Amino acid sequence: MGMTMTQKILAAHAGLEQVSAGQLIEAKLDLVLGNDITSPVAIHEMDKMKTTGVFHKDKIALVMDHFVPNKDIKSAQHCKCVREFAAKHEITNYFDVGKMGIEHALLPEQGLVVAGDVVIGADSHTCTYGALGAFSTGVGSTDMAAGMATGKSWFKVPSAIKFHLVGRPSKWVSGKDVILHIIGMIGVDGALYKSMEFVGEGIQHLSMDDRFTIANMAIEAGGKNGIFPVDDLAKAYMKEHSGREFTVYEADEDEDAEYDETYTIDLSQLKPTVAFPHLPENTRTIDEVGDIAIDQVVIGSCTNGRLDDLKIAAEILKGKSVAKGVRCIVIPATQKIYLEAMELGLVRDFIEAGAIVSTPTCGPCLGGYMGILAEGERCVSTTNRNFVGRMGHVDSEIYLASPAVAAASALTGKLSGPEM
Repeated sequence: MGMTMTQKILAAHAGLEQVSAGQLIEAKLDLVLGNDITSPVAIHEMDKMKTTGVFHKDKIALVMDHFVPNKDIKSAQHCKCVREFAAKHEITNYFDVGKMGIEHALLPEQGLVVAGDVVIGADSHTCTYGALGAFSTGVGSTDMAAGMATGKSWFKVPSAIKFHLVGRPSKWVSGKDVILHIIGMIGVDGALYKSMEFVGEGIQHLSMDDRFTIANMAIEAGGKNGIFPVDDLAKAYMKEHSGREFTVYEADEDEDAEYDETYTIDLSQLKPTVAFPHLPENTRTIDEVGDIAIDQVVIGSCTNGRLDDLKIAAEILKGKSVAKGVRCIVIPATQKIYLEAMELGLVRDFIEAGAIVSTPTCGPCLGGYMGILAEGERCVSTTNRNFVGRMGHVDSEIYLASPAVAAASALTGKLSGPEM
């Protein structure tokens, strides 16, 4: 029996020639990730284990990104806990103020994940790294603790759904629109505990930033992971960012590898897409949104805070002004992206348009800080979740969209698409 791309990676890391959907395996880990919210819980769990140390100081990444720079005493205490743990165990990949970035943008940029890796992270959007041809998935803090201690984790091998991408997307259609379209089509539980495997000639028209966005939001369809084939673009990205050797795994031929469903997505037919409150599956194309006045726009997050995202937003905002009464917040995902945005003049474009530019942080995405919503307020956001109360008051509303739609909406003061 053939295997999917994900199954081949898991088999190799479990030391098995063959695995099948539903099988329980123990696999070796190439990287264990935690942040300033989830790591303290894992650290306290490790204390209970009475372990003498971590399995490998180079294969753990601790990223302070959710409430950094610290917004209050509690967040400061959390970071202090992780900081002391990192120092005690000489963790190589510890990222704090000055070296910070949003974890799922930072790790690929730092070359810490490559094709063929198995990665777990105590954050649900760890599935981002599937864009590089890795198996990566979110876990709880207890699993993170066990991973840091042993370098291994238990998995149930997922079955898979194949998404065959064809065609070339139009100018303002990005990876965010692709994944919102898919989630709207299959629902927030349409890929529950399944591997979402993306194939097809349409992939060549998606940038790495597009692919990171699509893989990032696999979890919003219930997916265990999202994964892309390792093509020349992915190889070039890894060679630029990482000195590590990588392994390319390919799914067996269609007649051998088993998929629960197969969908064909014609990228040329997609339109800018928005997820209305209060679920990512509640999607409408931009010509169906109606007249929705907004109070705030957020452009950033682990989903859409990369350089391509900022370039798109700046192209729309440059030389124009954010609508009166609208707060527009731009958050580069890493220090490197922030610096590149400055050098390209994007930060000037944002500020002159009436937006503010923040240091890298998850901030408002999870209702943390840097853009909390009050009662009755509406926000167009490039983040990944729009659940009730996600960004503030339970009676606020979040409209998930691409950087292009977010920027266009900032200019009009209502949910709007860019000029096609």
